[in-house]
Amino acid sequence: MASDKLFYFLFHSNPDLILRWLEDLPADAGGYSFSAPVLKEREYRLDGLFSPPPQRPDLPAVVLEAQMAPDPGFLLRLYAETGRFLQQQAWDGDWRVVVICPHRGLHFGALTPVQEFVERRVLWVELQPRDGQPPITPLARVLSLLLEPESQVRRISDALHEQACTDPVAAEVLQLIPTILITRFRNKTIPEICAMGGLTLEDFTQSRAYQEIFGSGEARGEAREAAKVALRQLNRRCGPLKEATTARIQSLPLEQLEALAEALLDFNGPDDLTTWLAANA
Repeated sequence: MASDKLFYFLFHSNPDLILRWLEDLPADAGGYSFSAPVLKEREYRLDGLFSPPPQRPDLPAVVLEAQMAPDPGFLLRLYAETGRFLQQQAWDGDWRVVVICPHRGLHFGALTPVQEFVERRVLWVELQPRDGQPPITPLARVLSLLLEPESQVRRISDALHEQACTDPVAAEVLQLIPTILITRFRNKTIPEICAMGGLTLEDFTQSRAYQEIFGSGEARGEAREAAKVALRQLNRRCGPLKEATTARIQSLPLEQLEALAEALLDFNGPDDLTTWLAANA
């Protein structure tokens, strides 16, 4: 799973989500920007960097790392790359590190060499705590959809929707559910994903992920991504497509790809696609 790209997508559009885990900051903290800078020498790219606004020197920079599997070299690498960031950016303000992982019981390497760094600077966000309890914050709970068995997706989604009725923080993260599900379950159709997560088609089409892929815009890069997603869905609903049909869809402008993305939700087979292409492309 390319979790680093997913976290970039999730946080780039709403950097202040990181504040849900930094509860000791001032109540008016905000205005962060998010990037994934490349550090020189090894061309190592941070999973994310939350930079405070220039007018708020009292707020810390926050380095984000996502580590979803055991890695005995992780702690030393995290320490080294954090230091490299501070050096190359000539950062002279406060800073923190947030690590998103399944749980801290995974083998991330010896603690002793970096114990002070880990204890004073690193905040751990566990998506599958070892005590069996769900993650404490709504943001961590929605991110746990990256790891939980498919059979648990509906339960977690329903619980978040119920919590959102009285908790504005939970309501804020509901829009992340379609993004996570479409990224994780690439072999499923949109209706299947909606059924799995207890979502309506309206929920899905109004999500930021859907709008980013199929929304308005003239960049060809967006059209290529829209074609890729549409073809994946069409192969599920209509069976393997002929090369000529694939090439025809890939050549469609973004506006027509958006229309196709809506129409294919009602397709029952290849004949429906043929009819749509004849009428619209």
